[in-house]
Amino acid sequence: MYEWQKSSFSGQAANCLYVAAPDNSTIKLRESDDPDVILTTTPAKLKAFILGVKAGEFDHLVDD
Repeated sequence: MYEWQKSSFSGQAANCLYVAAPDNSTIKLRESDDPDVILTTTPAKLKAFILGVKAGEFDHLVDD
């Protein structure tokens, strides 16, 4: 079983992203709407993704 964490900004909202780090080389992600679907990545890949989001690299994928 993983120790899932949710952002404090989510409050009691139903659509939340949960993160777990079962070891130093693995990050698990799941969404509260479908908790049985778990994505697995590495800390380095998650960091690269977050930096890309912050830099606007994916802005073209969403409506203005």
